Amino acid sequence: MATQAASPFDATRHAEGWIAAYRAAAPAGDMLAAADPAPWQAMLEELATVASDLDHARERVRRHAADIGTGFRFIGEADERPWPVSPVPLLIPATEWAGIAAGAIQRAELIERVVADLYGSARLVSGGVLPAALIAGSPQFLRPMAGLTPPGGFHLHFIAFDLARGPSGEWRVLADHLRAPAGAGYALENRLAVGRTLGGLQAKLNIQRHAPFFAAFRAGIAALCRRSEPRIGLLTPGRYNPTYPEQAHLARYLGLLLVEGADLAALEGKLYVRTIAGLKRVDALWCRPDPRLLDPLALDSRSQIGVPGLIDAYEAGSVVLANAPGAGVVEARAFAAFMPALAQAVLGEPLKLPNIATWWCGGARERDHVERELDRLTIAPAFGPAPLGLPQGATPGAAITGEARAALLADMARRPQDYVGQEEVRLSTMPAVVGDDLVPRPFTLRVFVARGADGGWTVMPGGFGRIGEAPETSAAAIGEGLWSADVCVHGADPVAPVSLLAAPDSLHVRRNPGTLPSRVADNFFWLGRYLERGEALLGAIRVLMGHSIDADGAAVLPPATVARLVGMIAGAGAAPYPDMLSRAALTGFARTAMEDPATFSVRAINRHARSIGEASRDRLSADMVRLLEAPFPSQRGLMERAGSLQRRYAAIAGLYAEHMVRNDSWRFHDLGRRIERAIAIARALRLFGLAGAGSDDLSTLLDLADSQISYRQRYPSGLARIAVVDLVALDPNNPRALAFQLDRIRQRLFQLPVLGDDEMAEPQQAQATALQAALSIATAADLDADALGDIERRLAALSDAIARRYFLQGAEPLRAVGLTLA
Repeated sequence: MATQAASPFDATRHAEGWIAAYRAAAPAGDMLAAADPAPWQAMLEELATVASDLDHARERVRRHAADIGTGFRFIGEADERPWPVSPVPLLIPATEWAGIAAGAIQRAELIERVVADLYGSARLVSGGVLPAALIAGSPQFLRPMAGLTPPGGFHLHFIAFDLARGPSGEWRVLADHLRAPAGAGYALENRLAVGRTLGGLQAKLNIQRHAPFFAAFRAGIAALCRRSEPRIGLLTPGRYNPTYPEQAHLARYLGLLLVEGADLAALEGKLYVRTIAGLKRVDALWCRPDPRLLDPLALDSRSQIGVPGLIDAYEAGSVVLANAPGAGVVEARAFAAFMPALAQAVLGEPLKLPNIATWWCGGARERDHVERELDRLTIAPAFGPAPLGLPQGATPGAAITGEARAALLADMARRPQDYVGQEEVRLSTMPAVVGDDLVPRPFTLRVFVARGADGGWTVMPGGFGRIGEAPETSAAAIGEGLWSADVCVHGADPVAPVSLLAAPDSLHVRRNPGTLPSRVADNFFWLGRYLERGEALLGAIRVLMGHSIDADGAAVLPPATVARLVGMIAGAGAAPYPDMLSRAALTGFARTAMEDPATFSVRAINRHARSIGEASRDRLSADMVRLLEAPFPSQRGLMERAGSLQRRYAAIAGLYAEHMVRNDSWRFHDLGRRIERAIAIARALRLFGLAGAGSDDLSTLLDLADSQISYRQRYPSGLARIAVVDLVALDPNNPRALAFQLDRIRQRLFQLPVLGDDEMAEPQQAQATALQAALSIATAADLDADALGDIERRLAALSDAIARRYFLQGAEPLRAVGLTLA
């Protein structure tokens, strides 16, 4: 039942009640309690108009986040989790935000100059501003990058800072993120989810938009490339990375090519992406892997996700990397101890956004201070990896007692440079929904800074808020049980509606969908094969269950037909052949074939399809991803679960047939489906359609080919083998027939790009043409076991030919005959 929206009077009354109850419990410095209540009143009134209570509001915003496709994964987990977004955004006045933005820009410029010096003249070290051990001891200082001038002269393009607001209202920097700053995509998705929930808030509070920031970042990278229409990629570590959903969303939003290391190849000082049309130039990469893994030749030779020769292309100036490898040296906690002095030395002014007080134990005085004040400080690793005396990572000193304290002090004496002491941070609070109550919770704010087309810095207005689960006001980090929040910068001035959509007359209209990497084509091809394979296996199981297990006596198949049906399922690897064909044995066999994760069951096939869907979410609709990721049915009866799966397959097929644009991605998906269906039909014909087949065999063949209705309409007098075989094998108008599949396979292959310009058919095209021609002149009587077996073998060979031509083949030569370089 739909919830009735509250009247303006009721919304005001609810908002006033929430604010009054909240203020009574909020600590000093709370974002709502210490601020002008009018904006919070307007926001909560908007919330009250769309939800009956706070718990309902939380469910609404979570549902919107799920519709967008937002998710995340903890390291080591196979499945994604729902994104934890709060329905109550963090509101920051534009006047307060101006100070944050100015401090973030100053810090970004300072870090850019420091990184340039460390990999250039190193005057900060030679001049004594920075100790050499601070640089040489960091695992993020990449010596091969020393002396390299980045394209355009900039090392940094996208930076994030974690900020904490103290109870008295001051903002300070908790951490700098330079290597692969995460969260910008989640900030964007939070804005989308909360915006769909609180649709009227934008106009009421004049909330600043995110789109200009992302547009400036994209334009900033493009401005440094050597071509007017550069090809820019987002380099991802892969779908198992915890923030892969965010990376896919950002690539889709910014119009970037989502690529993995295996998609790329460096050749003669340039970078290329392997596509179905050959190698295509890549002009810039937004890098999300650990920089040490980017190039196994220049950096970590053990890297399996990098691109050999990438750093050579970077040094040649032909590819922009955002950010430059090695910039992460400044991320170290130890660096925070030197930031105030660096600001004076480099910029000639104090930090506008000071970081939390930090003492690096590499200095004798600082180490003595940390040991004396151990119970008042947080002890943390200086450079990232946890040292021997601090195996659990950053920990309040007061919590380290007994043998653990003795071990810490002993290791600090041996390797003091591995440790820092930092002041314990107390955070101010903001409203969060817990149950049906509005309660204060501590928060941190991640602010994003990007370089624009003019080389200057711009700040995302709002950033990404993280809310602690417990009421204690210690620094929070995203983790189990924590929430994220949209961060809204509001003011008195109206905000122009800006998006990343181009002006109506600024783009040249085209119908070419753009570059299709070979890996993506491979994924779509096998997504089609797995979905078709799962549906065919489920169909065989349903035929077995419907005619041999749960049906009445009149529909029971004879043992010979059942044996062939069981043999077909067992031959697919779905379940071991049963010892007998009793009802109980067949029921167990069917259950194994449908659900056993250890076999190639329907469940296992679906898991493979889901895995491919996760890796292709930047190119699939949210509805398709949701269907692929849906849990396996849990109804009590086997037939009910099978029916639920069949409806899911039908929904996926409907999306593929009616909602996917007919581009090359769709063509590879359709190729996979057609090849898999053709193999299944040829196998079914060989088992149930040969000379001597009885009526039960022929009826089973029609069931497996989903052609019962078509046959009954065409031949009401009864079953005849030649008629059944003609319909299932040779009828070009039957979408389940073998001939139909071969015709579509040939069409798709001739719609794909070719490497040569001699108008000669490529091997995979020639094979498809020959196979279709052979079947087109066949008759039902010609299709014996040998002919059908030969068709199966030729289909498998055609699949291999498609893979050789279009998909990644490991270390295949980069310069194949006719290879396109563009």
